[in-house]
Amino acid sequence: MARPSAATLRSWAAACAGGLLLYASFPPVGWWFLAPLGPALLILAVRGRRARSAFAAGGIFGIAFLAPLIVWLANLGLVPWLALTAVQALVFALVAMPLPRLIALPGWPLYTAAWWVALEAVRGRVPLGGFPWGRLAFGQADAPYAGWVAIGGGPALSFAVAFLGSLLVYGLTAWRDGHRQVSAAVCLGAVALITTPLALPAPGTSGPSAVVAVVQGNVERKRTLEEQARVRNVAQNHARETKALADAVRRGEVPRPDIVLWPENSLDGDPGRNPELGSLVADSVRELDSPLLIGAMLEAPGERAYNAGQLWLPGQGPASWYAKRQLVPFGEYIPARSLLGGLSALQLIPRDLLPGTSTAPLDAGRVRLGDVICYEIAYDDRVRDTVRAGANLLVVQTNNATYERGVQAGQSEQQLAMARIRAIEYGRAVALASTSGVSAIVGPDGQVMDRLGTWRGGHLVERVPLASGLNLSEWLGVWPEVLLGAPVLVGLALSLRRSRRTAAAAQTPASTAEHDQPVTNVLS
Repeated sequence: MARPSAATLRSWAAACAGGLLLYASFPPVGWWFLAPLGPALLILAVRGRRARSAFAAGGIFGIAFLAPLIVWLANLGLVPWLALTAVQALVFALVAMPLPRLIALPGWPLYTAAWWVALEAVRGRVPLGGFPWGRLAFGQADAPYAGWVAIGGGPALSFAVAFLGSLLVYGLTAWRDGHRQVSAAVCLGAVALITTPLALPAPGTSGPSAVVAVVQGNVERKRTLEEQARVRNVAQNHARETKALADAVRRGEVPRPDIVLWPENSLDGDPGRNPELGSLVADSVRELDSPLLIGAMLEAPGERAYNAGQLWLPGQGPASWYAKRQLVPFGEYIPARSLLGGLSALQLIPRDLLPGTSTAPLDAGRVRLGDVICYEIAYDDRVRDTVRAGANLLVVQTNNATYERGVQAGQSEQQLAMARIRAIEYGRAVALASTSGVSAIVGPDGQVMDRLGTWRGGHLVERVPLASGLNLSEWLGVWPEVLLGAPVLVGLALSLRRSRRTAAAAQTPASTAEHDQPVTNVLS
C-alpha cells in the first residue's frame, strides 16, 4: 500500500484541526468565536483535491468534530457512540466529495456557505429522521451576529458562520497574491456580516408576562444503566421539591407561579392508570394552586405509550397533553426490532413508543405552552410548528440523567445552547426543565436568567414576557434553508459546464485550444 503523499497528510491534518476547532466552539468548551475556523480549514483540506481525497478529508473532519461532541453517548456504551459518530462522519464524507468543484468556481465563498446549509439539511433528515446535533448555529448564542437566526432561522446563522470562514480563506489568499483591494473588500463584507444583526430591534419586554417556575427534582447518579431506566423515585423527588417551592411562596420569598414545569419522565407511568402517581400529582397542584406541566408515559393503543407532557389545572386535574413527535431511534423505538431488539442495552426498551401528532399549545390561562420534548429542540419544524400554533412560551422538557451519569461531557450544556438559539429565533422566553440538570430559564434575547447545575435538586422562579407576534424567521419557515442551500446546485451545474468546455477545448487543434483556453482567476 502506497504511503500518503505530503499533500495528503497536510489535507488530513487540516481536516482534523478544523473538526477539533469546530468542536471547541460548542459547550462544554464554548469558544464560539472558533466556529468559522472549522469551515475554513475544511476548505483548505479539500481545495484542489479529487473527490476521493475530499471524501477522506470530510470523513476525518466529521470524526474529529463529532466524536468529542457526542462522547456523552458513551454513557450508554461504546457501540452507540462509535456507531453514531461513524454514520455522521460518513455523511460528512459523502457530501464533501463535490466540495472541491465548488471551491474552483469564481465567487466560491457563496457556494461553500451554501454547501454547509445543504449538509445540515441532509444531516437533519437522514438516516432515521436525521441528527441535527452540532449544527453551526447551535454554538453561536453568544456571537454578536446570532441575530441572523431571527431573520432566517438556523440555516441563516449557519450560512453566516460558514461564509465568515470562507471569506477568511478568500481574503488571506487575496492578500498573499497581492490583491490588497480584494482583501479589503472581503474584510468590509465580513464586518457587515457580523454587525448587520446588531441593528435588529431588541425583543419587547412590555405587554403580558407570567411567573414561571421550573422544578428539578434530581435523581441518584450512581446507578447502573438498568437501574437508571427503571428508577421509581423520580416523581417523589419532584413532588418534594414542589412542596419546597410552595413553602417559599408562603414565606413570601418568591411570587406564586402562573405555571409550574416538571421535566420529561418526571413520572415513570401514567397518572391516569396509576392511582398513587395520580394522587401525588394532584397533591402537588393543590400545594401551589397553580397549573402544573408534568412529564409522563401515557398509555397508548396497542400496548404502546406516549412520551408526553400533561398539563394539570387546579380543581380540574389533567386538562390537555402533548406527545413527543420526534422519537429517538434506539432510545424510544427500535428499528428492525425483531433483529436488534435483543441486543445489549436495547433489551431495556421493551416496547416502541408512539409518536404524537398534535402541535397545539397547552392552555394554562394566559400562558400558552409550546412543549418541545428533549432533542426535539434541535429540529426546526418541531419548534416552528408549535410557535405558529400560538405558543407564547416555549418549554423544553428533558431527561439528561442517562447521558450525564458517568462521563459528563456537555450534553446538558449543548441542549441549553440550543434553547438559547430558539429563544433568539422566535423572540420567546424558553424554560428548560431537566430531571437532573441543566435546568434554566432563558429570556427572549437568549440570555440565561437563572439556571440549576447538574445532579442537584432545586427550583427556579422568574417572570418572563409572553410574546405573541410573528418574526421574519417564523414567517419564512423552511424557505431560508431552500434558498440558502440552492446555490450548491447552481455551483455544481456551473462546474459541470466548465468541465465539459475544458474537455471540448482539449479535443480542438492546438492553436485553437491555445486561443480559446480560459484564463483562470487566481482567486477561483
